Amino acid sequence: MTFEELKTQIASGAIDTVLTCMIDMQGRLMGKRFHAEAFLDIAEDETHCCNYLLATDLVMSTPEGYKSTSWEQGYGDYVMKPDLTTIRPTPWLDGTAMVLCDIIDHHTHKPVPHAPRQMLKNQIARATEMGLTPVMATELEFFLFQGTHDQIGAEGFREMKTISRYNEDYHIFQTSKEEHIMRPIRNHLRAMGVPVEGSKGEAEAGQEELNIKYAEALACADHHTIAKHAVKEIAHQNGAAATFMSKWHHDRVGSAAHVHQSLWKDGTNAFYDADRPLAKSELMDHYMAGLIAYASDYTYFMAPYINSYKRFAKGTFAPTRTVWSVDNRTAAFRLCGDGTKGVRVECRIPGADMNPYLAQAAMLAAGLKGIEEKLTLSDALKGDAYEMADAGEIPSTLRDARDALLASDMLKEAFGADVITHYARAAEVEIEDYDRIVTDYEIRRNFERA
Repeated sequence: MTFEELKTQIASGAIDTVLTCMIDMQGRLMGKRFHAEAFLDIAEDETHCCNYLLATDLVMSTPEGYKSTSWEQGYGDYVMKPDLTTIRPTPWLDGTAMVLCDIIDHHTHKPVPHAPRQMLKNQIARATEMGLTPVMATELEFFLFQGTHDQIGAEGFREMKTISRYNEDYHIFQTSKEEHIMRPIRNHLRAMGVPVEGSKGEAEAGQEELNIKYAEALACADHHTIAKHAVKEIAHQNGAAATFMSKWHHDRVGSAAHVHQSLWKDGTNAFYDADRPLAKSELMDHYMAGLIAYASDYTYFMAPYINSYKRFAKGTFAPTRTVWSVDNRTAAFRLCGDGTKGVRVECRIPGADMNPYLAQAAMLAAGLKGIEEKLTLSDALKGDAYEMADAGEIPSTLRDARDALLASDMLKEAFGADVITHYARAAEVEIEDYDRIVTDYEIRRNFERA
């Protein structure tokens, strides 16, 4: 939907509400609902939001320790600048359209450097200067549960029941039972311009996967974020709940958000070279070598919570070793489409709880650094990556990932030291909050026996 088309829809009364949204650190849509006529007054200008929206945790608390904003500084405003190229209808909400916003500093009128969408834009610009266009695709895995989020929360998140009883991986009969939710998800997203290709049952009871066609990196992240929001709202409208937790239960597999990546030049895949083994270009070798060399540095952006690291477990299709292989789902980096013009690399580290802007920006930073440094790609792994004791390991805890983030000169160069410190503080907030909580596990284990 163009801006002119939106104005026509508003004039006819078909659209009366515009969701004006920014993306927070957690990858969620935050913002305002404008009466459509009032939106037209600010659409080509700006609106405002509190700058604490880029300094909160999952539960919207305002922890101390951020340089960008604080109680001492008074929590001022950011400018929300509508990106009018992102206007689209929101078909599951009557009379509603949506627009995404970029975040501008209210005083300097410059982009806020730690805003997720801006971080990705900066890395795309870096690739553009090299004559390259990043193209990405993400897979969204999630679980559906019986009952809404509110109902499950009111019951203390106990006795939760998935929408199905058994592993439904590629299972047509079981997923037919869930079409009252998945069909409107596919159709509504497609109607709003998110190029959904399809959905399938995933490898656990109640687990789904939504696939969206590849796009240039910023559009890919926009599509992912809107789709994740849509899944939750449409599930709620149908009496169900969706979770994108990396690991909702210790006996169930986790949920991932695998990211497929390639770099294009002059309209063709620059990762493709028909004259080289696997049709993999030298440029792709350097890019993949960067992804692998700096994997520990950027793991925080793939796995931002304590819970995220419980997904990395042997025999669960979640990687534990920073190696690459050809069409091998035990490796952190899987070469897909070998021998074809669609050759690409799939990073299997990100969990479903990742922020796609941050994840893509971090991987681009690493891959482009690999190109700049002309890093050499190691030989492909053959066999079970879980058994490779001498291979690099993915950080196993949020503490380890936070330390690697802070120690990364590559990321500081790519994003600025203040940005890295900002996100390291976000990791610390999660750790500090978790450390003070007595869990059900501790009570069950220690109450009588300790």
